[in-house]
Amino acid sequence: MAEFFLELNEDQLQLQKWVHDFAESVIRPAAHEWDEREETPWPIIEEAAKIGLYSFDFFAETMLGDPTGVSLPMVNEELFWGDAGIGLSIVGTTLGVVGIVGNGTPEQVMEWVPQCFGTPEKPALGAFAVSEPDAGSDVSSLRTTAVYDEAKDEWVLNGQKTWITNGGIADVHVVVASVDRELKGRGQASFVVPPGTPGLSQGAKFKKHGIRASHTAEVILEDVRVPGSCLLGGKEKLDERLARAREGKRSKTQAAMATFEASRPVVGAQAIGIARAAYEYALQYAGERRQFGRAIIENQSIAFTLARMRMEIDAARLLVYRAAWMAKHGKEFTAGEGSMSKLKAGEVAVWVTERAIQILGGYGYVREYPVERWHRDAKIYDIFEGTAEIQQLVIARAISGLRIE
Repeated sequence: MAEFFLELNEDQLQLQKWVHDFAESVIRPAAHEWDEREETPWPIIEEAAKIGLYSFDFFAETMLGDPTGVSLPMVNEELFWGDAGIGLSIVGTTLGVVGIVGNGTPEQVMEWVPQCFGTPEKPALGAFAVSEPDAGSDVSSLRTTAVYDEAKDEWVLNGQKTWITNGGIADVHVVVASVDRELKGRGQASFVVPPGTPGLSQGAKFKKHGIRASHTAEVILEDVRVPGSCLLGGKEKLDERLARAREGKRSKTQAAMATFEASRPVVGAQAIGIARAAYEYALQYAGERRQFGRAIIENQSIAFTLARMRMEIDAARLLVYRAAWMAKHGKEFTAGEGSMSKLKAGEVAVWVTERAIQILGGYGYVREYPVERWHRDAKIYDIFEGTAEIQQLVIARAISGLRIE
């Protein structure tokens, strides 16, 4: 039986330092600029691709090749310690990649995942399109349809997606669509939309409160035709799953939920990176800022707040590492451990960044200091990849065994 270790091994420590150095020397100096510009930071992505940080090989090494399951969350924490918007621009592609890995055949994984990253000379982007204007947390109510054209062995996709990271600008889109609306979540499937496919276009691009360097937009699908081979998992597997669902038999997992379950601990790690950045900044500030003849950290209220900030960050990280390890080793989330990790980390990020602003006082509220940006970036972790309320619902259902509404 695999054991759960809290100590990082030598390879992981070296990886952590490598990513941290990139975040400190490349991401942080550019964070304010790209937050103000609200544009995809292509020069940073290109730099990450050149050193191998943004690549299929790196993804395979940290996610698929890591026996502990901890390396990918660790990498995300360091990147988002640098900046959440730029960090999400670098790792946003992995949402589409996880959708392919979680639902596709080995042949589909090898064909499409490298295309999501492109090459060091010409990086590409991937996107995972699930949410819709009337179906955010309720993924069982998707209206986007996929109809099979048997004569041409093609699937025809129609619908509108929203809140999509890299939406419309991605080279490879992974789209979750309904094949049988009556079956709700059990009647859905995931499709790869190859680069340049006619009918897929970007809708409105959103101007956001935080994570501004990350592109978020609507994706419009108008008679988008993809080959039958672009159905992840294949038609035979889909037909079998639909037949079981129509007979009332229980299916394993919805197409969208398979991706969310795998990604929640990683998203939690991103929130921890933001919280850690704010805590470290506030700690240094409190040691240097003097009021009434002494450093403000000598005031008990400030010292106790910093102590609690550190404790909450460490507690959230332990939940993330446990969930990541469990997922890697096929352990069932009997108490909603994946949702626990994301819920706790998101709440901690919001609370810690708010406390950091309070410690800095007026300086914490102005844009010349980074804690204001970190606070804006943190709030999304209570919302995307499942709201805080949805995470609590998942946990409550897991621990009670009841269908809580």
